[in-house]
Amino acid sequence: MFYGIAVISIITFIIFGIDKRKAIKHQRRISENILLTFTFFGGTIGALLGMLIFRHKISKRSFLLKFSGIVIIQIMLVYLYKKILIG
Repeated sequence: MFYGIAVISIITFIIFGIDKRKAIKHQRRISENILLTFTFFGGTIGALLGMLIFRHKISKRSFLLKFSGIVIIQIMLVYLYKKILIG
């Protein structure tokens, strides 16, 4: 499971970098839905690093709210998973 999350995080980081480059060059961008989907399915660390390192999507309030919502959902899912697994 660790390797899966690591791979998705790396891919998500790369996608954030590509989108930032496209933004700078005024090219067609990667949709926020794609960025958030990769984030939801395990790319949270890569997304966060991409946002910080590339300074990408950090001033867009609506994106940050959606990103925060995904993180909260992930925390809740991990908590429920552990609670069910442990008892």
